[in-house]
Amino acid sequence: MNDTHFPPRPDALHTVTPHIVCSEASAAIDFYRRAFGAIELMRLPGAEGRILHAQVRIGDSVVMLVDAQPEWCVCDPNTLGGSPVVLHLQVEDVDAWYARAVTAGAAPLMAPEDMFWGDRYARVRDPNGHEWAIATRVREVPPEELLARAATLRPDCNSKEN
Repeated sequence: MNDTHFPPRPDALHTVTPHIVCSEASAAIDFYRRAFGAIELMRLPGAEGRILHAQVRIGDSVVMLVDAQPEWCVCDPNTLGGSPVVLHLQVEDVDAWYARAVTAGAAPLMAPEDMFWGDRYARVRDPNGHEWAIATRVREVPPEELLARAATLRPDCNSKEN
């Protein structure tokens, strides 16, 4: 038995770290570099040129990614017809990040707009089918106002965002 103590998580990782499956992980890394300023931290190549594991840093967070491997039931959102998961970026300038993502090839889902909860907010879908929310806090909303505004919301499944 080894008596060496290791921390329960590496210093670079937060308690929750997204680990996403991509149809072409190498292309996804390049897209995240162009769209979100990602920095590649590591890449573990596997058989047939597929990536078994990679990590990129976006801002202060790590995103893990892997190539789809349907023979192991590891499928990307495009293969599955979408994903209910939205990755959220909290940034200094939502308009600039949104424009950069769209220029890099993201599909625009919702242009930046001031929202009742205090963020300027936008959404895009990356080429692998992952949806990203991008937000900048523009004002603090008192809890009473937030509750009152939330009570007036009505569903709209026909909006461009869905």
